[in-house]
Amino acid sequence: MPHEDWPLGIEPGQEVEIDLFRSEDAPGVAALFKAVYGDNYPVKTYYDPGLLARENAQGRIISSVVRTPRGEVVGHNALFNSAPNPKLYESGAGVVLPSYRNTAKLFTRMVDHGPQVTAQRFGIEAVFADPLCAHVYSQKLCHGLGFITHAMEVDMMPAQLYDPRAGQEARVSTIMDFMTLVPKPHTVYLPAVYEQQLRFLYQGLDDSRELVVSTGSAPASQATRIVSQVYEFANLARLAVWEAGPGLVAAVEREEEAAFQRGVRVIQLWLQLSCPWVGQAVEQLRGRGYFLGGLLPRWFDGDGLLMLRMEHAPHWDGVRLEYDRAKELLALVQEDWRQVRGLGQATGRTS
Repeated sequence: MPHEDWPLGIEPGQEVEIDLFRSEDAPGVAALFKAVYGDNYPVKTYYDPGLLARENAQGRIISSVVRTPRGEVVGHNALFNSAPNPKLYESGAGVVLPSYRNTAKLFTRMVDHGPQVTAQRFGIEAVFADPLCAHVYSQKLCHGLGFITHAMEVDMMPAQLYDPRAGQEARVSTIMDFMTLVPKPHTVYLPAVYEQQLRFLYQGLDDSRELVVSTGSAPASQATRIVSQVYEFANLARLAVWEAGPGLVAAVEREEEAAFQRGVRVIQLWLQLSCPWVGQAVEQLRGRGYFLGGLLPRWFDGDGLLMLRMEHAPHWDGVRLEYDRAKELLALVQEDWRQVRGLGQATGRTS
């Protein structure tokens, strides 16, 4: 009989298996998220068994679950498409029942399971993860599985999502770790102002690229196309610049104003490094207060560049990093933030 002191009434210490999601797992996944996060996990799909089953059936979410011999769900991790490239999936939504957290490397095995068993079946060519910088546990996990750090999402999330005791203004950064599953060599253009920074990041890439320094300007006839998304629970906006023409600055200003009106505090902007005149776009954006976030391999299928903007001083003191590559990246990001801050140009909100 289930013991009242066992979380979800599940007996601790059972043998477990890691497997792809089945529709009958959905209620157990929802119960698991409720048991660990209460009602506070920001992605509500995982609380809705029917929706979670449909998302898995369509391949928009690919869940790995940990089951006991009786089919009880004690762990979950997912791959899901959050980047512009439909062949690049993010690893996240990881959770383990507290009474199973000491099971040998269970979380690591879950994260490893997705890329190992799903790439061919679902046409995934690369994966990435966002290890938190508030602690080093997830950084060690990703490093041990062969992920490589390429970018930093400074002040990505409100700290209260992870620690209710955190101050209302506090925010948490993440690094972005990538793994190539199917190589795609191609040419990329390096903005001159970031040439050395990007050459450093490309040295660690688990794929090959031809690196060319960006020159020239956008043709007068080139349209600008931006797709934006606002995550109100995180006070975060993401701007994907699919096409960067002469009207880039005006288009970005419009997106910024709309985002600020919705309470956004941090803007992430993605540029395509396959664009020969990406260097011009970078110079224009730095003039509006955007600074380097890092390299995004396969982000648009071709590589992307992450730039960041925020009106507050980043919470650098809360960043904890385990490995030298990430520490070097942090130094590059901080230096560019200081340089951009000193440009002396108008970077405030538009009226």
